[in-house]
Amino acid sequence: MGAIIPSGTQEPEIGRHQVALISGPIHYDILIPLDTISKTAFANLSDHGVPVHHQHAKWLVFGWGARDFYTQTGGYSDLSVRSIWRGLTGDASVMRVDVLGPLSSNLNAQTIALSDTQYASLINALRNSFAPGPLQPLPISGFTDTDMFFTAHGSFHIGRTCNVWVGEIMRAAGLRFGIWTPLPLSVRLSHRLYQAR
Repeated sequence: MGAIIPSGTQEPEIGRHQVALISGPIHYDILIPLDTISKTAFANLSDHGVPVHHQHAKWLVFGWGARDFYTQTGGYSDLSVRSIWRGLTGDASVMRVDVLGPLSSNLNAQTIALSDTQYASLINALRNSFAPGPLQPLPISGFTDTDMFFTAHGSFHIGRTCNVWVGEIMRAAGLRFGIWTPLPLSVRLSHRLYQAR
């Protein structure tokens, strides 16, 4: 229901920056282009091994979630009683960061066009999603050869899921989006209602 109740008053600005939302088995990731702006804003990621300056890297991937649930769960078959319980009752949060090359058509990416102001706000919201202070990488194996987990800001619980975080970032960028997006379906519906072009 929260996905169909809009929040935010989006200004009718010209969108020059294309970002994307991509759904995995359980949640959405936010993808931003690896351009001069993003490479500058997230240059410190390369200090920890995320290859943001690799010649074939075109997109920077961000995913936020519960530490136990996210770092140990690739899909629903990987769920453990502990990770489910921590996800329901509350857990520390982590940010997963990765890079991608050109997007394949089978990824079914949902794109959003942002103005200069909106893009700057989105990058700022993503930066603020990391834990305050210097980046804190976690000694946890990722899902790919190029991703890393970092300590994130805020707590994960049943009312504030990884998909709720996606909605928060969209609204922080000055975009119109559903007021509460707890499920992948909620994100898809909000995008279709308020951002699909």
